[in-house]
Amino acid sequence: MSENGSLPVRVRFAPSPTGPFHIGSARTALFNWLFARHHGGTFILRIEDTDRKRFDPDAMPLLLDGLRWLGLEWDEGPEVGGEYGPYFQSERSALYQEWAEWLVEHDLAYRCYCTEERLAEVRERQKAARQDPGYDRHCRTLAPEERARLHAERGGEHVIRFKMPLEGTTTVHDILRDDITFDNRRLQDLVLLKSDGLPTYHLANVVDDHFMAISHILRAEEWISSAPVHKNLYAAFGWEMPQIAHLPVILNPSGKGKLSKRSAGFTEGGRKVPVLLHEFQEAGYVPEAIVNFLTNVGWSFGDDREVFTVEETIARFDLKRVNPAGSVFPVEKLDWLNGVYLRDMAPERLAALLQPVFERAGYRAELDRLTQVVPLIQVRIKTLNDALDMAGFLFTEQFVPAPPEQLVPKKMDAAATRAALERALEMLEGLPDWRAETQEAAMRALVEEMGLKAGQLFGALRVATTAQAVSPPLFESMEVLGREASLARIRLAIDSLA
Repeated sequence: MSENGSLPVRVRFAPSPTGPFHIGSARTALFNWLFARHHGGTFILRIEDTDRKRFDPDAMPLLLDGLRWLGLEWDEGPEVGGEYGPYFQSERSALYQEWAEWLVEHDLAYRCYCTEERLAEVRERQKAARQDPGYDRHCRTLAPEERARLHAERGGEHVIRFKMPLEGTTTVHDILRDDITFDNRRLQDLVLLKSDGLPTYHLANVVDDHFMAISHILRAEEWISSAPVHKNLYAAFGWEMPQIAHLPVILNPSGKGKLSKRSAGFTEGGRKVPVLLHEFQEAGYVPEAIVNFLTNVGWSFGDDREVFTVEETIARFDLKRVNPAGSVFPVEKLDWLNGVYLRDMAPERLAALLQPVFERAGYRAELDRLTQVVPLIQVRIKTLNDALDMAGFLFTEQFVPAPPEQLVPKKMDAAATRAALERALEMLEGLPDWRAETQEAAMRALVEEMGLKAGQLFGALRVATTAQAVSPPLFESMEVLGREASLARIRLAIDSLA
């Protein structure tokens, strides 16, 4: 069957809100969204929130805001609606219970009354005997009178388990990996409905995918082991299983091991590796760079291109270009890629993106001044946060001068530096205007007059006015800083050299 089949393409991203939005989950959402957009289909957001013990109410805003920040708007789901709702699994409990009972009534599932204590004993016996762990199917073949006795003893409390085939094999066709065959003897009778009446992932996702008319399932490789269970569930219900593709695992930057799912980034090779979407936002990356970067992790645009727009990706996106092998997370490339997008960005938009960055760092950053600054730093920064070190001196209300020793250029001493700055101050005070070109012409004339090298005088002025050795172009920076502030800082430098 072809990648898109004959049915309308309907795909879903179905996260569980148990913690912050992981970058691997963002890649899964992106590939689903791109697939839907390429085929003119529907992208559905469904929230799998039936694990109430791990449910985190703070996770939902991070998820919804993160998807919107990336530009992955959903066609159906929370805050949008749709004819296949509700889109929170916690609001669909009656549907799962109905179909779990249907399986029991048709002898395709059974009620299990085993206590946690008994299950723990079974695990210990299996461990001692070096057997594969798993449920021993104790309740699968209970006699009716024994089932009735246990039902009374447990006050009716039970779970519902699926009757997996005990012999033969189950073959699942994966769009990326072709046929995958499983030995049924090694598969478990997994729980479908918990004792609290809520479904497990296995029942809920099969029921929802059917009733939401999902055509394709694009999910993480870690779910391959559950595919034969789902295949047999579809067969038990008499429903057609959607086409399925298990996306390649994302490896750590070193290529060793799966990318961490811990709740915060980690350090590898001396570099902090973010793993949560909000960490990338806080680190100063822009959404179009993240989308381009994630698209490159496991998928190839072709033509040896690494930089492309989302529109170009949609036009070319198909699953044939997905490599099923694990893909390294090349976080070092993200700085370069982000820099490409910042350099190509409209200055007005970059200024607007920089404003909250400066304000969070404690600066008063007026948009007009930021718009003046952007042309000076745009080609020099790789992340939005780089602008703080590069241009923070232009926005600080409490300027802290550099130590006197940093003011003195090579092959000069403090006295000579002070004399040069005094003469520069005198000339700058008398300029008819404060344009950068006027300043530069005067200072180049002073270099000739005093027999200095341009780098010596300009370096001293740079440290005096910015308190840093590296800055945007000197005279353009002083023009933005303004005459009064620039001269005041030069006077401070002169005093410190006395």
